[in-house]
Amino acid sequence: MQRLNSVVIAGLALLAAACADPGAQRPQSRLLDPNSLDAGRLIQQAAAKAAWPQADWWRGLHDEQLNRLIAAALADNPSLHAAEARLRQAQAMSGVAEAATRPQVGGEASFTRQRYSEQDFIPPPEAGNYSWYNHAALNASYDLDLWGRQRAALSASLDEAQVLAAEAQLARLNLTAAVVRSYVQLALQYAEKDLLQDNLTQRERSWQLAKKRKAAGLATEAEVLLLEARLPAARNQIEQVDEAITLLRNQLAALCGQGPAAGEGLLRPTLRLDEAAPRLPSALPAELVGRRPDVSAQRWKVEAEARKIDAAKAAFYPNINLLAFAGFQSIGFDNFPSAATAVRGIGPAVSLPIFEGGRLRSALSAQTAAYDAAVDSYNASVVRALNEVAGAIAKVESQAGQQKQTEQALASAQKAFKLALQGYRAGLSDQDNVIAARLAWLAAQQQLVRIRSERLDSFAALMSALGGGAAVHQPAEEQPQ
Repeated sequence: MQRLNSVVIAGLALLAAACADPGAQRPQSRLLDPNSLDAGRLIQQAAAKAAWPQADWWRGLHDEQLNRLIAAALADNPSLHAAEARLRQAQAMSGVAEAATRPQVGGEASFTRQRYSEQDFIPPPEAGNYSWYNHAALNASYDLDLWGRQRAALSASLDEAQVLAAEAQLARLNLTAAVVRSYVQLALQYAEKDLLQDNLTQRERSWQLAKKRKAAGLATEAEVLLLEARLPAARNQIEQVDEAITLLRNQLAALCGQGPAAGEGLLRPTLRLDEAAPRLPSALPAELVGRRPDVSAQRWKVEAEARKIDAAKAAFYPNINLLAFAGFQSIGFDNFPSAATAVRGIGPAVSLPIFEGGRLRSALSAQTAAYDAAVDSYNASVVRALNEVAGAIAKVESQAGQQKQTEQALASAQKAFKLALQGYRAGLSDQDNVIAARLAWLAAQQQLVRIRSERLDSFAALMSALGGGAAVHQPAEEQPQ
């Protein structure tokens, strides 16, 4: 036994000596530590101990129709189904890679009628005549994977499945954000239509008053025509809003995987966002990496490329397979099958990469470059994620200040309208002043409607920047060997 062990050890040493030289190639890029990034003043001021967004964060807008739309989109959107199908495909391919690490058993059988050569090793009476050659056997093989090539390939395949899982979550997040933001725009168009209708009514009233004054000799034809010329533009604005409403309805229907008819049944949105300053989890930016599906996908891509480097390095070493077979083979059917026709065997199959013209080194170099590219893409995604959060906070804070200023302007315009109305009723001013004050009040209302819509949109953008409540799994920090 000791002699056998010595032979085995000596054989392995010879095999290792026969390996191709992988050289000294090393990855050049390093993973960025998210905590090394300064979160900045905006994030630091907004950060507080608060929960991350819930998976159904859109329910914070308190609109049941929106909830139903998102449920329909998640159930029927073709693009989302395509992302989920890619995930299932990747998981199935991981099964293929896993099978390569396990013993393989197969069966084969062949029955061939042929003429045997008179000058070959087949003796008479078969020599020079036709006869059947029969073969049936079970074959088994097992890759010892001494250097971990198959295991590395399996790990890479599992990591790539995680990439697709994160991308499927990203598709869900993008879909829900698209539905919410389109729905917010739909709500804005309805609110603007109301204000434009009121605006048109006031302008028509002003035009009618001008015609009455002209009839009384108190206004000129030019004044009447000037007021009348403004009416088509006001009506066109309403038509444009109606067009936008129709297009947004169609867009929402398409996001839900349905035809335009589904959009025609949508009612006016009733969105309401609780008035509260944005609160962020205090663990930014470290936990942001584990909350954003896009960043998670890039991190798993790095892991997959690292495992592929391990597989590329293992290709420089000998590959040893254990082979075995058992079955029957004979010429003719006289004794087939029988103990006399039984065949069996077992033994190793060894392949040595001695000279391959630089192919293995080039493959390792290419894989190392792919790893560096994945690392740099991951680092860029971390920086982008943090800046998107900061940008979303900046918008929310700015819009909160703009809303306060606009509310003050609206209050002043409303007060001016009431004073003008009181003056008209008391006979101290004419109706033109009332109409002008009413138009100024409507303009302030329109500005407030737009800012509130922008705040709703920014809320959706912030939830998306924080990962939308996605639960993602992160690989352990590990560099390729």
